[in-house]
This record gives sequence, C-alpha cells and structure tokens, in this order.
Amino acid sequence: MKIALMCQNAKLYSHQRLIEAAEARGHTIDVIRTLNCYMNIASRRPEIYFNGESLTGYDAVIPRIGASVTFYGLAVLRQFEMMGVFPLNESVAIGRSRDKLRSMQLLARDGVGLPVTAFAHDAKQAGEVVKLAGGAPVVIKLLEGTQGIGVVLADTERSAKSVIEAFRGANVNILAQEFIKESAGTDIRAIVVGGKVVAAMKRTGEEGEFRSNLHRGGSAKLIKISPEERSTAIRAAKSMGLAVCGVDMLRANHGAVVMEVNSSPGLEGVEKATGLDVAGMIIQHLEKTAKPGATRTKGKG
Repeated sequence: MKIALMCQNAKLYSHQRLIEAAEARGHTIDVIRTLNCYMNIASRRPEIYFNGESLTGYDAVIPRIGASVTFYGLAVLRQFEMMGVFPLNESVAIGRSRDKLRSMQLLARDGVGLPVTAFAHDAKQAGEVVKLAGGAPVVIKLLEGTQGIGVVLADTERSAKSVIEAFRGANVNILAQEFIKESAGTDIRAIVVGGKVVAAMKRTGEEGEFRSNLHRGGSAKLIKISPEERSTAIRAAKSMGLAVCGVDMLRANHGAVVMEVNSSPGLEGVEKATGLDVAGMIIQHLEKTAKPGATRTKGKG
C-alpha cells in the first residue's frame, strides 16, 4: 500500500514506529506535514497539495492530528476522504472524541461508565454545578485541555467556585467532574485496535499529583485488566466510531469509568511498558480494512 502519515513532527516516537512498522511490512509511507497542505475544493475533483505537488495514489491515510491543529487537520483529512483515500480513523469520529463535552454525552447515551459530570455556561451557577458533580473535592477541566493541562482539583466548594468563575471570566468552557478518590492518582490506558484491546498499561502520577499523564512525570507499567474494563474500553471506542484509540479509565468503587478517548494515542509509553508491537498491530489492521478507493464515510458527514 501507499500510505500517507498526517502529522506535524515526524521525529516523535509514535510516528517513527508507525513508519518503521509500515516499511517492515513492505508498504510505502510518506510523511505529510498537516499544516503545509493546501486544498483545491472543486466539484468532483478534490485535490490536496503538499510542497507544491498534488497528493495522488494513496490507498490509506493515518491521521495523527495534534490537538492544537484539530480544525485544520480534520479539514485535510476530510479532503483525503473525499478523494477516496481510506482513513485509519474517520474525520467525524476524531471530531467526536476531540470535543470533550460531546464525547461524554455520546458515552453516557451508550451506557458507558463515566464519572458524574456537570456543565454550565453561567459562572453564577458554579455552586449548583459543583453539587451536581458530587460536591468537593471536584475535578475541573478545560474542554480544550490536553495531556493534563487545564485540569484542576478543587478541595473545597469555595475554591471550586473560584476556579469556575476564573475560567468563565477568561471565556473558556469547563466541565466539573466527580473526583474518584479511590483511584489514588492512577489510571488505565487501554489501546483499542479494530474493536479489540491489544495492550493496556497502568499509569501512576508523581507523589502528590492526582494526574497520571506521562507528560506530567507519571510512570507506566504493564497491567492485566478485568473483563469489565476490557468491555468498557471497546464500547467507548465504538461510541466514538474510532478504529484505533487509547481509552483512559479509572477504577472507581462502582466499576470502570472512562475519562477520555484519545484518537491519536502515544505509543512510547505503552510499547515500553508492555513490550508489544502496537505500531505493527495498527498497520496490520490497516492492511485488513483499507480497500482501494474505499472509505467508511464516502465523503459524507
């Protein structure tokens, strides 16, 4: 196959591993820097240009769209879809997962376990929002935050109201979520590929840190997840419509709860923690599903 890898930084571990895995299996893979693309949106003749050349002949595209370039990245991916190039993850599905509020609503609709979550526009309703989320301590999240940035643990109702009012004063949208104390600064990331959990790791935050993100100094190790946790991860991926994703879960007293579904999960932590060739599994999945000229959406939606 001829594969396009959409990303901003080809030197990242995840992207290097995908390139290695594709080439090891005899495929041609080109790195397409997302923001360097430009598009000709013409009736029945959609085109994408990169470095002055028209991109043609691709069988599949692997979108690794950074959170900061989501809008433009999805536009480029949709253009690939319009051209009949098969996407590893659909643009519509990535858009769902990137919108924290929408993703939570879809997961709730499908009965996937979630922490109690509240959302409001008016800062005057801060007290009611905190109560809806189960009261203090409460986790307050920016809807646009990534890698643990824009996530605050408020210990008291007063401090929670202050944080909410400050965020709303800056005209940013936030969620208030139940604090799962029993998770003790740890979470589970399960990697789902083609409707199956292929790898899982337990992430633990630094001492005194309730966020377990590896980007924030956390550590990771191999973990055996329960059938319930496996089912939760698979159902979360299905709710988003993602073929490949990382599902972040906490172990609550009442069962597994999903915190986030990541459409471009990092591979370094999970491959090193588990010793598994996750990049190779992703390429193998693409081989099974990508058909010449076929996409899931056929350019719709």
